[in-house]
Amino acid sequence: MSEPVDLGVLGQALKQGEIELQGQFMPGSNYTFLVKVHYNGLELQAVYKPSKGEQPLWDFPDQTLAHREVAAYRVSQVLGWCFVPFTILRPEGPYGAGSIQQYIEYDPNYHYFNFTDEDKTRLKPVMLFDLLCNNADRKGSHVLIEEGTRKLWLIDHGLCFHEDDKLRTVIWDFAGEPIPDDLLKPLAHLPAAQDLLADLQPYLNPSEINALAARAEALVSSRVFPHPPEYRRAYPYPPV
Repeated sequence: MSEPVDLGVLGQALKQGEIELQGQFMPGSNYTFLVKVHYNGLELQAVYKPSKGEQPLWDFPDQTLAHREVAAYRVSQVLGWCFVPFTILRPEGPYGAGSIQQYIEYDPNYHYFNFTDEDKTRLKPVMLFDLLCNNADRKGSHVLIEEGTRKLWLIDHGLCFHEDDKLRTVIWDFAGEPIPDDLLKPLAHLPAAQDLLADLQPYLNPSEINALAARAEALVSSRVFPHPPEYRRAYPYPPV
């Protein structure tokens, strides 16, 4: 396991460091690369997703997935859950502008579908986060347990924040259960969090930001994890 890096240093490295391509992640429909970032003698592994490598979608605006990756990181930080790896938008890269995200060391063979019962009990904030961000693609392999620290991390948020109901996730374990008060508390302040909403403007359009605030209000009002909708597909494909 690599040594932890100060968040300030990590941010500067990802923003200003030299990007060296290491390889391409083959699964997935969009181009995604493992890179090494060089900054003031520091070397960090990161994940680079160029906007030009995004496959067009009928329901999401073209070349916006990298922006949504950054928005998910910002929302995770403001809520205090901090389970999206450090993510920024780089205006330049080997294949143009795109998101670059801190790489997490984990066992790819250990995922939602073979988590222990103990690890599955940790997923209530994940389900709530996906409800809030309207995650259209929460696969089982998008929830990571970091090697050594056992910290929970979430990745792949390019299909989030649509203004229409798009939630597709494998995590429906808590459907019908009350949402714990400690998880609802930060959501109650989100609609009035003008700094956050303004911070999201470079990454989401006004309708998507308004929809995010509306979902927060609805969750605080209902106080219950919903059941999967019956009128549309509620699970991603493939599920892993």
